[in-house]
Formats: sequence, C-alpha cells, structure tokens
Amino acid sequence: MTTLPPPTTPPPTTPPPASLTTTATTRETTTRPDRLDERYYGVDRLPPEVAALRSAPDTLAPGSPAKVGILDLGFAVRGGRTELVERYQKSPLQLIRPLRTDPAMPGMTYVCLMATGGGVAQADRYRMDFRCGPGTEVHLTTQAATKVFRMEHDHAAQRVHLTADEGSYVEYLPDPVIPFEGSRFYQRTEVTVAPGATVVLGDTVTAGRLARGERHAYRVFAADLRISRPDGTLLAVDTQRLCPDGDRSGVLGPAVFAGHDHVSSLYAVTDRAPATEVADVLHEAVAGHGVMYGVSVLPRECGAWLRLLDDSPVRVAAAHTAAWAAVHRLLTGHPAPPVRKP
Repeated sequence: MTTLPPPTTPPPTTPPPASLTTTATTRETTTRPDRLDERYYGVDRLPPEVAALRSAPDTLAPGSPAKVGILDLGFAVRGGRTELVERYQKSPLQLIRPLRTDPAMPGMTYVCLMATGGGVAQADRYRMDFRCGPGTEVHLTTQAATKVFRMEHDHAAQRVHLTADEGSYVEYLPDPVIPFEGSRFYQRTEVTVAPGATVVLGDTVTAGRLARGERHAYRVFAADLRISRPDGTLLAVDTQRLCPDGDRSGVLGPAVFAGHDHVSSLYAVTDRAPATEVADVLHEAVAGHGVMYGVSVLPRECGAWLRLLDDSPVRVAAAHTAAWAAVHRLLTGHPAPPVRKP
C-alpha cells in the first residue's frame, strides 16, 4: 500500500490592492480611484479669477483632516424600486438615509445631502459623484443652504459629477449658495445624460448675507456647468464669473444679477417631451409669481431651461418650486410631492 503524503497548507495569498476589485462572475478587474488623492478631489483647471488667489493658508491646508469632503453614491433598480447600492462618504459630507416619500412614485428614492461643518471654509475641497443606473428614479437635494465663509487665504472648491443612464429620471435640486463677505468659491458641475434619460437640475445663488447688509461683498464666486452625452457630445454650458469690484458693476449688469439679490436657474434635459413643450410649461409655471425671468430651449433640442431674478428669497423659492413641480408633472405624469427636509 502506498502512503500518500500529508496534505499541505497552501501558501497565504496576498490580497489585491485596495484600488482593485475583481468580480467573480466576469473575472474582470476594475480600477477604483484613490479618493484621498488630490487629483481626485482637487480641481485641475481653475478659472483665472480663482487661480490668482491660490496661497498657503495659515490654517489647515488643503487635504488636511476635515478639509476634504467626499460623497460617492451609486443607484440601481432592485426589486422594482431604486436602491442606493454603492456608498462612500467622508466627513464633512454625509447623507441622510434615503427615503420614499411620494406615493405616486413609490419606486423613487429621495436623498438629502448634508455637510456637518456648518459651511465651506478656506482650503476646503469637496467632491460629490452620483451614478444613476438604467431605469432609476432619484431625487437629490440638500438639507440647507450652502454657506461659504469668509476667507483670508486660498479658496474653496466643489466638484459635482452626475451621470444618468438610459431610462433614468434624476432631479438634483440643492438649496441656495450664500457667499459670505470675503469668500472665494469655485464650483464645477459635470452632468452626463444618456439618450433616453432625464435630468432636472437647479441652482440658486444669493448676493450674500442680506440680513447683515452684505450684498456682493464676496471676493469671487465662479461656477461652471457642463451637460453632455456619454460620447462627449456637448449639450449645454453655463458659466458664472462673479467678481465684485469698486462699483460692483461686474455683478449687477443685465447679464448677471441685473440689480437683484437672487439669481436662480432650472435645467430640464429630456426627450420625454418636445423641448418647446418643456419651455412652454416652464413659462406658464413662473408667469404669475412676480419675478423677472426668461425661458429658452436648450441646444440640440435636448430640453429647456429657466433663469429668474428677484429681491425676495420667498418669491424666488416659490417660483423655482413651481417650475420644478410643473416639469415633474409633465415628464412623470404625476404631481410633485411636498418638499420635505429632515
């Protein structure tokens, strides 16, 4: 009888690096970004107005603890409803548990984003990614307005990346941005909309802390919005460069605030309805609110957009909400649910 050698213990395997994930079904290796790398959360191309203010702060530097906020969220349809299936967060950015608050659209998930720091300080770097898979229904909003604090050195920046796959319906409606006196802020928003997907995107900027008498006392507020198809086809670009000077003429002109305290925009990128019909719905929704506004079809007939101006935050919020509600009903066939904030 032949004696078999005793079984040997296989040598321990070295786990793959944290940046690599292998799926058992396809055996494909997917490289995940290092979210704590400055190339991930930083801004590679700053507008000249902001780049001129770069400096070494005498407080915590960029990349220090609590200076980098990250949200990376992935949504997919599971069991007939939209679920948050991927989540990475780093304070001060966090999210409140996703909810379903619309009986008319029970599969739609509502996500409230929040910042634990109370506001944006100098040398802060924020990045948010929202990946909405095929057929998902997602509503994204913020818990409160984004306050941009006074800065003596450097600047603060925020990057937002939103991807909507085929058949998805996504709403991104953050609360207003309030730039305090002396603040320096840059925001870049990149939206990728697949054919057959819908994105409703809103934003509002105020002239400052109006109750304290601050009107356009910030150093610089710059924002870039880019909307494109997955193949890179450009659909729309919106650029804001607000740099108050001695007489503040650069921010009070007809192409900017036009002498008002609030400017707000709403974009609806969709092929669920003709662009002219979307524009007509926006026009009718805002017409009775007593605000100055304009509506236009977006390039390539991919939807429509609205911009409105006023001195009253109440009227601006009411008009903006009415415009969103009208577009929501047109594109989903259901009334918009009440806005609920935790």
